[in-house]
Order: sequence, then C-alpha cells, then structure tokens
Amino acid sequence: MRARTTALTAAALVLALTAAGPLASAPAFAAPATEAGAAASPHGTARTPVSGTATGPDTEALSAAIAGLPDQDATAALIRVGGDGRWRGTAGVRDVRTGAPALENGRFRAGSVTKVVTAAIVLQLAAEKRVDLDGTVQRYLPGLLTEEFRPVTVRQLLNYTSGLQSGPSLGETVEEGYPHRFETLTPRQVVAGAVAKGPAYAPGTRQTYDNIHYTVLGMLIEKVTGDSYAHQAQVRIFRPLGMRATSFPAGTDPRVHGPHNRGYDWIDGRLVDVTDWNMSDRWAAGDLISTTADLERLLVALFRGRVVPAPQLREMFTLPDIPGARYAAALERFELNGRVIWGKTGSRPGYATAIAATRDLSRTLVYDVNSTDAKGDGLAVAQRFAYPAFNR
Repeated sequence: MRARTTALTAAALVLALTAAGPLASAPAFAAPATEAGAAASPHGTARTPVSGTATGPDTEALSAAIAGLPDQDATAALIRVGGDGRWRGTAGVRDVRTGAPALENGRFRAGSVTKVVTAAIVLQLAAEKRVDLDGTVQRYLPGLLTEEFRPVTVRQLLNYTSGLQSGPSLGETVEEGYPHRFETLTPRQVVAGAVAKGPAYAPGTRQTYDNIHYTVLGMLIEKVTGDSYAHQAQVRIFRPLGMRATSFPAGTDPRVHGPHNRGYDWIDGRLVDVTDWNMSDRWAAGDLISTTADLERLLVALFRGRVVPAPQLREMFTLPDIPGARYAAALERFELNGRVIWGKTGSRPGYATAIAATRDLSRTLVYDVNSTDAKGDGLAVAQRFAYPAFNR
C-alpha cells in the first residue's frame, strides 16, 4: 500500500522539490487571477461553461470536480465536454515548484488512448484491402509466433482475444519502474518475452485486455506498409485531422516536448516528478503524446466516419461474442444512467486520460488529469472527472 499524506488544508498543498526529484514541503501557492466569469480555485482556474442546456452536462458537478486543485489526488485537470452543451475546465498547476497555473492546451502522455490510433490505422488498411481482418499473424508476421500458437487473426488482436500473454516490463508499478525509467525495453523484446510464455488460451475464446495485442498490431502495420508506425500515424491520422500537437517520442526520448503540465506520483510517501520517462516499450499500445483539443478532434472525426470507412468502423462498436466481453476494436463499451458510451482510457505515470462519447455524439468527453495515482485502478478519477459529463 502506498503511503499517503492524510492532512491537506484548503490553503495549500504542502510540497517542495528536492534535487533528486521528490517533493517534501513548500509555501502555499498563490491563487492566480481568474478569467471574467470564472470560478476561483485556491490553486488554479476553473472555466465556466461555454454553453449549456437543461439536458447538457452537469456543470456544477464538473466545476466541483476541479475545484481546489492541486490536492492529494491530482495536481491539474484539463476537461472538454461537447455535444448538446459544451463545457471547458482547466484547474491546478503546471509545476508544483512554482505554482504556475495549468496550461489549458498542455501536452500529456495519453497512454492507452494510443490504441484507438493503432486500431484506426489497421482498419484503414483493411478498407484498402491490404489487411484481411480474418488473416492471421502467422501470415503477416511469419515466424513471430511459435508452433504452440493456433492461428491468431488480426481481428482477435484488435478485440483482445488473441490469447497472447503479457510481455516483460521494467516494473509493474510506478514505484518499481521509477528507478528504471531511463532504461529501454524494445517492443520486439516485449513480444519475444510474451511469445516465450506460450498461449494463455485458444484464440477467440476469452477476452483479456493487454498491451501485447496492440504491440503486435504495430509490428503488423510496419510490415504491411514498409514504413514506421509513427509516420503512418502522422500521415493517416494526425495531419489529415489537424492534430498539430500530437506525436510520438523520438525513439527512447523520455521528454514531453512543447508546453505541458508536469506529472507527479506518490512514491514512498513523497510526491515525485515522473514526467520524464522512456516509454518506448509501450509504443503502438501506449506511447502517444497529445492535447485535449487534438483528442477531441480525433474522437469526433472517428465517430463521424471521417477516419475509418463505415464498414470497417463497425468493428470499433461491435463486441466479440464472448461472455463478459467489454471491448470492441480498441474502444470499451460503458453504460451510465441508461445511456451507452464508447471510449478509451489511458494512463502513464503522472497522467490519466480518457476519451468517450455516445455513438451519436450527443455527449463527448475528453480529459487529462495529472493524477498522483494514475496507474491505480482509475475508478476514483473516472467518478470525479468523467461521470459528471454523462450523469444527465
């Protein structure tokens, strides 16, 4: 169990930066000036709705969710709600050392939201007849899987039913991974380690969410196109949609380039800056860097059929016929207050991200929260920052 600070005051988040990176104690942050009509927070700025309706998002609950940041659970939050009624919220701090207000358009690590990009590229290739969703890994990547594996289809990779087991990592928790954050574990090493374990079950018989499915899909994209995964994402997704602030790190570069809010995590009872981290092992499963505005563009364009043609797009909204299945191709199906929501969450140390929408786009949500327990189960973050967008 992680040690947690138990006493917080309304006036200050008591933090400071040591030379090694952990934070101990510092003066209270001064409140920045708020925009006209904005709700004041002790540690940031919460913007009021741009527009809203009686049936729109619960703006009071959304404002309450970001009020008082930073606190023990998050240092900043960036939220965009759209559809029938819009709301934008920004609160918290860019850097706990200075108390500078959070950047509304700050970049962040989007984690497993990357999988939506990967699935979209594969489905585009399927529309171009360059990939058959019923074709096998053994066909497209000969020699990758051992003879222990039955044929694994591309569709089974997309919907997490391949039977592949998890690959190795440099730490299962933030605490374990932090000392190794500048080391490199390549995607090929991850896949090789997974394959060496053998299959967990016969393909198509169970659904197990895991990065390994999308790491293999990244390799498939490169093999089929003869191009790098990152460049395919740029020319197929980011450039056409005008996602100018979205990119992948160059190789093992541990930095988030461009304006960004720093990420923190509690490690051994101390708040530690975990922004700089080599994420190369996550690659096509979780290496994306983006902004809330760019991810909103992706979400809306995807659901409107502007990214993937309609016949292939159905794969992203069709659950496999397996008991308990919750995932289609990349997207997860939720039900909240009687409405069906499709979305994807992502987390990296210091950053928790989500994109979600009703199928008709009557309500959309994109957020990035600088959660101090981003690699936890995510429920507390979702309840606080996501549920108010859909609770009426």
